[in-house]
Formats: sequence, structure tokens, C-alpha cells
Amino acid sequence: MADKTSSGDSTVHLGVKDYYGKTLQKTSDLKSNACVAEVGPLPKFILQALKKVHPDVTDRYYGCGLTVPECLEGCRILDLGCGSGRDCYMLSQLVGEAGHVTGIDMTEDQLEVARKHVDFHMKEFGYQKPNVTFVQGFIETLTEASLENNSFDIIISNCVVNLSPDKKKVLTEAHSVLKDGGEFFFSDMYCNGRQTDEIKNNKVLWGEGFGGALWYKDLLQLAEEVGFRPPRLVKANVITVDNKDIQAILGDFKFVSATYRLFKVPKGTSKPCKVIYKGNITGAEDALHFDCQYTFKTDKVEKVDGELADILTHSRFAQAFTLQPQEGSCGPCAIKPKAVSGDPFELAVQLQKQSTGSATGGCCSTQSVTCQ
Repeated sequence: MADKTSSGDSTVHLGVKDYYGKTLQKTSDLKSNACVAEVGPLPKFILQALKKVHPDVTDRYYGCGLTVPECLEGCRILDLGCGSGRDCYMLSQLVGEAGHVTGIDMTEDQLEVARKHVDFHMKEFGYQKPNVTFVQGFIETLTEASLENNSFDIIISNCVVNLSPDKKKVLTEAHSVLKDGGEFFFSDMYCNGRQTDEIKNNKVLWGEGFGGALWYKDLLQLAEEVGFRPPRLVKANVITVDNKDIQAILGDFKFVSATYRLFKVPKGTSKPCKVIYKGNITGAEDALHFDCQYTFKTDKVEKVDGELADILTHSRFAQAFTLQPQEGSCGPCAIKPKAVSGDPFELAVQLQKQSTGSATGGCCSTQSVTCQ
């Protein structure tokens, strides 16, 4: 397929294609640990799903987090930059035979690996017909790859948006192909500032994810510009650089891998309310970790502001919650939004301290600690 983007974008695309199609042949070929950042303990049902993925597929996997949202049964999912298809085949099991997973990637060498093993996985999963499709194309031009507008429930992406030369196009296209109520749930790399041209123009650093990493504040702005509700930060991990040559070029810039969820839902239609989680989502029967602010425990009343009420009302999560309008929505008893910064560096540090026992709480703990 022809690249209809600008010449500058084309140069970046060709560089990334070459890096992921030829330079990298297996995970160990990566020159930093940025694309293999630890994501913590995984639920048993996800581990079981990953075990069923063919080793040829997992050997060509490059990602900075595991992008698995909740409430997936029967959903239509799009994986941006699917690579060899590891996440697609894992999600294929979670959506079930009635659901469908589409993977799009611009690197034919990676897609060849993914397509080669379709029949193997469908037999392994016990499906009568494939529920996975792989498409070659660019994540900045999804409709040109014959992906229809308003056709997906969920879009995921794993350490791929940072490889794009035009993040706003990616977000705009994602918003377009999502159904109303849909979600873009993705892991990516972020920087603590806007980077120098030396870093941006380095092919290895771009291929490793550093060169194209957004300043996280730019993501927050771009997401709202294209029509998403404000990004909700889910988790974050500090990225360390062991390669001395790479670190020398990066200088004082710091990086994290972070997961955000962006929703395509109407704005300002709901009021603050009380919600009760029903516990009916697979893998989250006792509690649903929604983001770094909210972990909803089953059958427990939780107060939420209008922003989150909108999301819970108009997304696929509506089936998992009972909403109770707040009596008296003004005055001292009114529900106020929790403090939100969306800063993944702050969250990563808190979680790092929490994991080493240096802190008693964090954004994702069960204690009432918020992202501020």
C-alpha cells in the first residue's frame, strides 16, 4: 500500500519498518529495556491465554506494557501496531468466538509471522472460524486501510504510538473508528519534556521508542483536541537505560512507560453520583482497578464526579455498575472530583516506593491516596 503521508512521515515510517522488520529479529536484539518494561504480576487467566500463543509469535514481540482492558467478551478490538500478533492472539481468547480482533501494522515482515499462525491458534482455541484479522497499513490513516468509522468497541496499542511521526493523526483516526462509548486503552513511552532534534533524528533511538516519546502534557492536550474525554492514567513504570551510548545521547531526559485510557463519550450529560460495582467482569470479580484514582470493590458504594459518571454511563462498563443520583448536588455535601494531574512520572515513583516497601500507599493502593 502506498504511503500518502508527507515525505518526512514517509522517512520515519521507512526507518521504523527497517528497524522492526530487519534489524530486530527477536526480543533480545533490542538495545535498551524500554520496550520490555516490567508490568507486574498478571492475572491467571491472562497468563493462561499467553501460554497458548505460538512461540514464533512471542519471540518477535516488542512492547512496553501489557494492554489488556477489562470487560471484553464479544467486543470488536483493534490493535494498533500489532507486530507479530501476540496481543491479538491473547485477546482473541478473551473476546471469545463471538468477538473479533483486528491487528494493523505497516511492517510486512511482522505481519507475515502473525498470519502464518492463524490456523494454529484457531485450532488451539477451539474456534470454528477465525476471529482474528491482520491488515497492513499505517496507524495515521486507518480508514485508508479499509477500517470503517464507528466500528470498534476498543482500540489497544502497545508501545507503538511513540513510533508515529504524527501523534495527533493517530488519535484523530482512533477517535473516528471507535464506536460511541468506545475506548482507546494503550501503553506507551513518555518523556519529562520536549526532546532535542538530536534525539528525534537518531534512527536507533526512534526505533527503541525514545526519539518519538511525547512529553506527557502534550498527550493530555492532544487527546482533548481530537474529541476524547480527559485521559485517565492507569499505571506507570520507570524506564531505566543500561546502554551507555544511548544514555549519553539522552542526557538528563527521563522516561516512563504508562497506560492511559481515553473514552469517546458525550460530554457533560451526567451529574455526580454514587455507583456500585456488580463484580460481573471476568478477572475482576472482587474489585475493578479502573485507573490510578479508582478501584471499585464489588457491592461497595463509591462516590464519583460527573466526569467519571459520564464514562460509566455511556461506555461498555454501564452493564457492570448501578448508578444512584446524588441527592443535593451542590453545597458542602456535593461530590467533588478527585485531584488529577495525569503525571505518569509521579505515579511511577509512588508505585516504585510502594513495591519496595518504602511507602504505605500509592495511587493504585487500596488506601485513599490520589494522583495530585
